[in-house]
Amino acid sequence: MSMMGELSFFLELHIKQRKGDIYINQAKYIKEKLKKFGLENVKPQATPMSSSTKLDKDEEGKCVDNKLCRSMTGYLLYLTTSRPDIMFSVCFCARFQVYPKDSHLKAVKRIFRYLQDTPSLGLWCPRDSTFDLHVYSDPGYGGCKIDRKSTSGTCQFLGTIPIKCDNTRLIRLTKNLIQHSRTKHIEIRHHFIRDHVSKYDKVLEYVDTLQQLAGIFTKPLDKERFWSLRRDLGLMDLS
Repeated sequence: MSMMGELSFFLELHIKQRKGDIYINQAKYIKEKLKKFGLENVKPQATPMSSSTKLDKDEEGKCVDNKLCRSMTGYLLYLTTSRPDIMFSVCFCARFQVYPKDSHLKAVKRIFRYLQDTPSLGLWCPRDSTFDLHVYSDPGYGGCKIDRKSTSGTCQFLGTIPIKCDNTRLIRLTKNLIQHSRTKHIEIRHHFIRDHVSKYDKVLEYVDTLQQLAGIFTKPLDKERFWSLRRDLGLMDLS
């Protein structure tokens, strides 16, 4: 091994170390890819995906160069290393890479237009920040019934880690051991969650929908809410 000085660049990540914090971004990587695809002068967008976007297979849509679409999406997937704010939109677009249509390519380009406006945005890690682990659960994700799939998702986290949920019905359900008619379809293996709640091994806490961080990973949002959650994730522009 050899010491080559303070770490500044690693696998397209720019690491800026200061006395009180560390800042990680991929601004150089973003600018290179914008130039590669001829998008460096496009009109910027405030969010990576419109809150009204409804992507599907679009079987009647115009076909596009699948190599181009896959290449653009692949670069974006690597960018999520330091940009969790584009995670949902990139993964959503990646679903349609087998037979991409014009509507899918436009959605991918929309993400690049957002990046064109925020190339220096990155993860900010202050030295004095506390390392408290919290879990955010979105009961409405994908239209799931709150009595089943959203509850089972919390099984992955054991211990007294707080689970933030914006659905009071779901929280009450975990605390109420009386069987209700609407919960007959719940599989037995999911009932252990209520048992852990009763033993105080698992804690569900209510969080307002506007502060539900999981929202930025499950659905396209309007500008105000998106920017608010983006800031709460620790993303900042120190340029």
